[in-house]
Amino acid sequence: MLKKLREILTNTQFQKLIVYGFGQLFNLVTPLLVVPYIVGICGEENFGKIAVGMALSFFLIVFVDYGSDLVGVREVSVNRHDKEALQNILLVSYTSRFLILLVVLLLAITMFFTIPYFKAERTLFLMSMMVLAGQFLNPTWFLQGLENVKWITVSNIISKLIYLLGVFVMVKSASDYVYVNFLWGLGMILANGFFLFLIFKVYRFSFRTVAFKDVVHFLKKDFSMFSSQIFVALQLNTPVMLISFFGNNLMAGQYKIIEQIIVIFKTYIFLFFNYVFPKVCYLLETNPEKGIRNWKIYNGFNFVFVLFGMVFLYFFSYDVVSYFNPTNRYFLSNLLRVAVFIPIVLAITIPLKQLVLGWNFNRFYVRLTSVVVVLNLLVIVLVLPYYKVYGVFYSLIGTEAIVILFYLLCIRGKFSEIRLRKQNG
Repeated sequence: MLKKLREILTNTQFQKLIVYGFGQLFNLVTPLLVVPYIVGICGEENFGKIAVGMALSFFLIVFVDYGSDLVGVREVSVNRHDKEALQNILLVSYTSRFLILLVVLLLAITMFFTIPYFKAERTLFLMSMMVLAGQFLNPTWFLQGLENVKWITVSNIISKLIYLLGVFVMVKSASDYVYVNFLWGLGMILANGFFLFLIFKVYRFSFRTVAFKDVVHFLKKDFSMFSSQIFVALQLNTPVMLISFFGNNLMAGQYKIIEQIIVIFKTYIFLFFNYVFPKVCYLLETNPEKGIRNWKIYNGFNFVFVLFGMVFLYFFSYDVVSYFNPTNRYFLSNLLRVAVFIPIVLAITIPLKQLVLGWNFNRFYVRLTSVVVVLNLLVIVLVLPYYKVYGVFYSLIGTEAIVILFYLLCIRGKFSEIRLRKQNG
């Protein structure tokens, strides 16, 4: 028993997981520290405005990332021992995404000055664009492919510390809500810029001009995966925007408070996906049986952890929402008891997504994602007048249940192949 425990503790993959988990702890702790302070100073309505600005930024991030968090990670992982290939992947990606960033910023700024809904909070939305600049510099996708979790961890900690310090120093009155998203972006720019510079220095990459044909090839090659991520971003970020547009900012703030509680676990699930995904891709390519075995172990423990966390939130919902200083505590407590089912279904959906993408069912993933997300948004708009914020959470839970069913139908053939191969020895 002691020998087995020693083997686990000295395992390189386990040690990387501990380091990665320690860094991501800041993603879980940050909302617990900063959200009650922001709500207390700025109020629920202004917190709703902050949420809309951040949601818009996170949606636009998909254009700037252009699928690097999926396709880019896989390419870096497969070519991890080829320095020339890694340098080319990095340079072509950043050159292409820089052009996309310029176009997105131009269109966004034009929108902020012309559309009345955005003009009303133009300063907030303009400052929120700092998040896009910070995400453009983000080299996490490259480091994930190399499984360099130490740099990812340190970068994340630095970014969050800058954000926390900035909020506690600069947000002193209700009108200071406009600075919150700016500070988030500032932390990203400083931390991500430093580690991108470090990648060039340590890996001895050189700056060179990227051929136009390489940029065109990059944009064409990754377009399908990028387009699928647009729909994922719509699903994740537009609910609060729809609530604000078809309802009001107070409702948006109430939704965001609940979402901010469960997002601790949602963030953990997505970050766990980012950590495990490169290893899953590599093993599914080289040793499918071992890949499935590791996939079951990692995601099995992960599901149990999320399940226990949601049970805790369900039974202590009133105490949890009271910490975040809202006014309608009984209403939000009941709302939280519905929302806890979202991380539970996500803890099933995301591991299945690893297999769907790891086995290169990209076309299926794109089609399913686009159809389900459009359906989900339509349902939200239809049920919002009748069920208010409850309807949004009902729709999100139902969507994830549909996705689980179709993912299982997609990959069942691969499981059968591995089972037959194992039986035939």
